[in-house]
Amino acid sequence: MLTANKVNRFSIKLGKYMTGEQVRAARALLKWSAKKLAEVSGVSYPTIQRLESRDGPLAGYADTHDAIRKAFESHGIQFMVSGEVATGLGVAIGREV
Repeated sequence: MLTANKVNRFSIKLGKYMTGEQVRAARALLKWSAKKLAEVSGVSYPTIQRLESRDGPLAGYADTHDAIRKAFESHGIQFMVSGEVATGLGVAIGREV
């Protein structure tokens, strides 16, 4: 059986994960509150608060991560891994987190 923890480790190996820092930065770029992200993503406000309160890869379920990612991406946010180049304006951190 594939648990959420195993899904997270698999996602990290593929470079398809988000970090708490990325979630906070994406919200800031969109000028969204955590409540707005909860509304748009369909993820509960307490879950958003818990996930983005920690640095590093998000804990929790892959479906939750997907909902948050889709909410951001549908509003122009691009998540990148080291070596990828964004289209348009943006910010990136020059070190691995």
